[in-house]
Amino acid sequence: MWPQPPKIGVVSDSSAPFEVPVTPDVGLTVAAVARRLGVAPATLRTWDRRYGIGPSGHSAGAHRRYSVEDLMRLEIMRALVFDGCSPADAARAALEADAGLARESVEPDRGVAAPTERGRAGGGQVVPIHGGAAQARGLSRAALALDSPAVRRILKESLNTRGTVWTWDNIISPVLVGVGERFLSTGQGIEIEHILSEGVVGALREVAESLVEPFGSRPIILAAAPDELHTLPLHAVAAGLAERGVASRMLGARVPLDALVSAVARSGSPAVMVWAHDRITGDYLDVHALRKMKSAPSVVLGGPGWPGALPDGAVLTRDLTEAVTRLSNAARGFI
Repeated sequence: MWPQPPKIGVVSDSSAPFEVPVTPDVGLTVAAVARRLGVAPATLRTWDRRYGIGPSGHSAGAHRRYSVEDLMRLEIMRALVFDGCSPADAARAALEADAGLARESVEPDRGVAAPTERGRAGGGQVVPIHGGAAQARGLSRAALALDSPAVRRILKESLNTRGTVWTWDNIISPVLVGVGERFLSTGQGIEIEHILSEGVVGALREVAESLVEPFGSRPIILAAAPDELHTLPLHAVAAGLAERGVASRMLGARVPLDALVSAVARSGSPAVMVWAHDRITGDYLDVHALRKMKSAPSVVLGGPGWPGALPDGAVLTRDLTEAVTRLSNAARGFI
């Protein structure tokens, strides 16, 4: 099923952290280690305070410095946390095990939902994750820590190895739903939604833009209904289409009907997908105007905002797999 995405439409890119040299006699500052690992300095301080994973080097009148051994333990902890382990388990493994054995001893199986994280003294903040892969828990922690580079790395790794549909269904969707639930229960977390949304859109856009379009291809038109601000699912559709060799054009949020019709006519698109999250936006679009065109495109609708009685010729999709399949078939003239 389509998840309930955050109402965010702003997109930005996050650059990967640059490498920082470390020498045994000098050590690294908190800021330098944070850049090297791609986590926030506040996250490092939390790991030090709660789990004892911190800098061991210290001299009078100077700030504590991270040694090579400290950095090794942090690299183990970071990898385990972002792959789905609880911070407590990851810290215990990093402190007690050799670097070569820690990952094998506690890393959860990929593709299997991680166990529910136990509450800890002090009321640690969590995002509820229902089902999904172990990496979903790592993604939620990265978003909570406001670690944009970590969010992008987790998503890019999964997109490269598992593809868009699997990543959307097993990692992105569970976290989107969890962030939404957290906001409803606490009224907080807009900044988490922003970090997560920007990371998701940026990673999906990279996949969509990697397609080398065949000469003379007619792109699929993707648009949000008039007054509709949600666009995250459309970026997932664009990435899924690109993986199948199908080009698309993203019109984005709040697309008026006349602009949508014009885009379809000018591009010769064989199909158009319109997303409506809220019921009222679904009522605003006269799909008949698209079906009356001389070269009528296939009309695919997505989202929970559409009324029960659909216009003739329009098809409502219930998830990403169905949307990508129908649009791909339309691009190849199958429907």
